[in-house]
Amino acid sequence: MDGRREAAMSRARVARRIATAAAYGSGGPRRLGGAAAGLVLTEMRYARWRVGKGADEDPPVAEGIYGTAFAASPGPPWRLAMLGDSTAVGLGVRRAGQTPGALLASGLAAVAERPVELHSVALSGAESSDLERQVSLLLTEPGRAPVPDVCVIIIGANDITGRVSPARSVKYLAEAVARLRTAGCQVIVGTCPDLGSVEPVGQPLRWIARRLCRRLAAAQTIAVVELGGRTVSLGALLGPEFAANPRELFGPDRYHPSPEGYATAAMALLPTLCDAVAVWPVEERGEARRRERLLPVAEAAVAAAAESGTEVSAAGTLGRRAPWALLRRRRRRPLPEEEGGHQDREMSPSPSP
Repeated sequence: MDGRREAAMSRARVARRIATAAAYGSGGPRRLGGAAAGLVLTEMRYARWRVGKGADEDPPVAEGIYGTAFAASPGPPWRLAMLGDSTAVGLGVRRAGQTPGALLASGLAAVAERPVELHSVALSGAESSDLERQVSLLLTEPGRAPVPDVCVIIIGANDITGRVSPARSVKYLAEAVARLRTAGCQVIVGTCPDLGSVEPVGQPLRWIARRLCRRLAAAQTIAVVELGGRTVSLGALLGPEFAANPRELFGPDRYHPSPEGYATAAMALLPTLCDAVAVWPVEERGEARRRERLLPVAEAAVAAAAESGTEVSAAGTLGRRAPWALLRRRRRRPLPEEEGGHQDREMSPSPSP
């Protein structure tokens, strides 16, 4: 076994231990300790001070109906829900149409030729522990529409900066995914972004942050896929591409994505979102099949954490039992132009990020 393969297998074993610890509430890899923890914390405080300026405090409200041009199409609108943290909210953009929820709703409507009703319960600053509250709002709050057809969760960055143990972080995510799947929702998780790409973050925090983010992303993938959800890696996507174009893809605070950055992430999520509700074009499904690999889920999770926009889903349709998974490298599809507006619904307001 060569060194690269051995390193990948080692990372897969660590990710599996975290996912197992999350499932059984036991231990698992924990926080950094001693002098390393002190150095990381000092660097993180400095980075937070530097990036804490420039973003709008209140992102635009994006809930509503998208794809109104398809209002005459048969069937009710698709119901799409966004859960997670500031990246799911779209912190840092000025217009509702620039948020990831609006971009995904517009994209799904264009592909399906059917309106999409967007709900958001995501909260800026949320850690994975907040997902329990968000799911409860989505499923039980009076006045909300029926259960969503599909939910997109983007979470994990604040668990890293908040020094939450990866096993606890994955446990909260797994519980949220399980509740949504039991309720009949398709679930797509954009895994932990790569904080090592954040411009103000210096060494050694940059290297440590990248390692911790990829480890968490891999463990998130294992837990989500084994519950019947799908994941898309945002870590590598928000790493090399953002690092190469920081002025274009990061927003004013140099921490959250710019409108172009959110569009890049949405393009990676859109094919998986459309495929989850069976509206992705047949010819593009065939292309995805030619670019997929069947791997043990832990190995697929580690590979996805290191590669831009890679999807991981359960391989049960191929006659294999878990823990096998499909690793797909989908071609990104350009998003439709930003809609001039959307029809807001009368509904109980979401918590203000």
